[in-house]
Amino acid sequence: MPMTVIITRNIAPRYRGFLASVALEIAPGIYTGPRMSKAVRTRIWQVLSDWYAANPSIGQHDEQAASIVMTWRDKTAAGGQSVLTLGLPAKTLIEADGLLLVKRLQT
Repeated sequence: MPMTVIITRNIAPRYRGFLASVALEIAPGIYTGPRMSKAVRTRIWQVLSDWYAANPSIGQHDEQAASIVMTWRDKTAAGGQSVLTLGLPAKTLIEADGLLLVKRLQT
């Protein structure tokens, strides 16, 4: 079970309370789970995604928009790390000639 890190920006208190119940908030908006199983990580992401989709105002296209990033060690992913994002800017990790790059998705 790998370390999972969740980084948040401009989220509602509801998210903060939920995340604090499943992970340790080591700094404002940064949550960690040192031994989070895939099942737990998947369930947490599902809750966050459902809440995010249910509140259209949270994803406004501006600098104050809410965003959530979850990352964890994944031996099968490019660079050995998986990343999930909600909000702007959407990003994904790609491997190019052995180099790990962050790709911003067009919205």
